[in-house]
Amino acid sequence: MYVRSLKTNGAHVTQDTDGDKFRWIMKTGWKGLCPRCGKGHMFKSWLKVADRCEACGLDYRFAAPDDGPAFFSLCIVAFPLAFFVVWIQVKFDPVWWVHLFTSLPVMLLGCLLPLHPIKGWLVASQYVNRAQEAGTGKIWDQLHGRENTKDSSNFDD
Repeated sequence: MYVRSLKTNGAHVTQDTDGDKFRWIMKTGWKGLCPRCGKGHMFKSWLKVADRCEACGLDYRFAAPDDGPAFFSLCIVAFPLAFFVVWIQVKFDPVWWVHLFTSLPVMLLGCLLPLHPIKGWLVASQYVNRAQEAGTGKIWDQLHGRENTKDSSNFDD
């Protein structure tokens, strides 16, 4: 097991990142906790990522989940639910208003509710795996006022 020790505001925070990497991502991401310390909040509103972690000061500017949460929500939830709705229509042939009061709310809730945990999961994955777009290290260094190095990334630890 690989353990990564991070120095945060004078204190050391330890996080398992090899054998427990997946569990750490799931725990912090799905609960909306800081992927570095596991204590601070990742979100300042439902889908708005905070600027910094209030516990350890992690700068969330690296986080760019973009359309990932919507994509996963549609693929994992909406696609199977659409098959279920079509099955109900074919099997029982209900009147249209039955779908209005059953299928529509199930589809809306099924697609909207997972957005928050999926976005948290993606942000935590980006941090733990140190993911960034190829070729953006120099730009991030300029934005953060750092010298450009070969191993440069937009993560602040």
